[in-house]
Amino acid sequence: MRFRAVVALTGALALSLVSGCAKGGTAGSSAHTVTYWLWDANQLPAYQACAKDFEKENPGLHVDITQWGWNDYWTKLTASFIAGTQPDVFTDHIQKFGQFAGLEVLEPLDGLGIENSSYQSGLAANWTGRDGHRYGAPKDWDTVALFYNRKMTGAAGLSARDLNSLSWNPRDGGTFEKALAHLTVDENGRRGDEPGFDKHHVKVYGLATGGAGDGDGQTQWSPFTGSAGWTYTDRKRWGTRYRYDSGTFQSVVKWYFGLARKGYLAPFTDYSEGANPPNAQLASGRAATAFDGAWMISTYYGSKGLDPGTAFTPVGPTGKRATMMNGLADSVTKNARNKKGAEKWVAYLASDGCQRTVGRYGIVFPATSAGTRAAVAAYRKKGIDVTAFTRPVADGKDFTTFSYPITDYAADVFALMHPAMQDIYANHAPVSGLSRTNGQINLILDQ
Repeated sequence: MRFRAVVALTGALALSLVSGCAKGGTAGSSAHTVTYWLWDANQLPAYQACAKDFEKENPGLHVDITQWGWNDYWTKLTASFIAGTQPDVFTDHIQKFGQFAGLEVLEPLDGLGIENSSYQSGLAANWTGRDGHRYGAPKDWDTVALFYNRKMTGAAGLSARDLNSLSWNPRDGGTFEKALAHLTVDENGRRGDEPGFDKHHVKVYGLATGGAGDGDGQTQWSPFTGSAGWTYTDRKRWGTRYRYDSGTFQSVVKWYFGLARKGYLAPFTDYSEGANPPNAQLASGRAATAFDGAWMISTYYGSKGLDPGTAFTPVGPTGKRATMMNGLADSVTKNARNKKGAEKWVAYLASDGCQRTVGRYGIVFPATSAGTRAAVAAYRKKGIDVTAFTRPVADGKDFTTFSYPITDYAADVFALMHPAMQDIYANHAPVSGLSRTNGQINLILDQ
């Protein structure tokens, strides 16, 4: 569910639409077929089950599902808009839909009767464009928590209660940094909080690396910036100014990546999305903890040799814990060949019936309350406690949830923040440089 922009193809898409090169129609679809694309192989069986039930309720309609891997999905989707071979319906991401809506390749879904109150708070409202039209039907949601290797935390004398009682601040890192230091072990067996610890030769890092976080830091620094009271933009949705020049943001980022200089956070070079993501670092014994999203629950708990646990994100300077709450949706393409069938399919995908079916697979948390309950029950049946992910959504007193930044020009923001954050992490570049990057971003938003 993490966002990766395809800058070059997005520009090509804009050029093709302006010049009128994109063709209408959807390859492989007809009046009797609805084509549907998604990226998560783990969810494919659940949606195949939904398609089977949908076809029973709608004789004569067939749903043709195509699953692409995350790294290929947006490239192929954008290319399909250019070539006129786009699917009727596709799984959409919150940071992409604004750009797609602006390019007028999405069909408004106002006629589907989707009510915000039918879904987990905030999910449906996020899919309303600047023009007031709805472009996505809520599909699922996720939050971020701290995964940990029980064997390592147990050896360090840290209990589940200890890990759920951590707090942090950007001055000295609080009890969270102390825990990371104690979980870090060098090649001589010394822990990070012991005399003689060698930060240049670390065997086990307290915290795995998930990369530099680009401009959102979903599973990296966002739990800290969120619990410090910082927000990405000047508005909850469709902000006109980014705030990477904020002193609060820069102090948090400086502290967070400073953990790597102390030897507690795995170095930037340890991360590889395909070969060595955070879950692999925990499973291999390279790291003791990792921040990751709910969509990875089954992956961690299915890792051979890993006995995982999960804990809440730490309490920050605001006195609250924080996590990004992301939500996917299903969108209909403007030039869908079977638009009527596509709208029926999207309405069914957003219904309690389909979302309960998806929930029973225990892979994601569906957007409706009934779907979420079914997912929690399915995880419980597998022996997995998902409280660290679900409680932040239900408890507004002790937890803060926030969305991805929803603005125009998301691909341009990524293009600027991606190298800037990598430079800070990998090369120890001063965080003050983010003020210049922020100015460049805001100039783009002024267009």
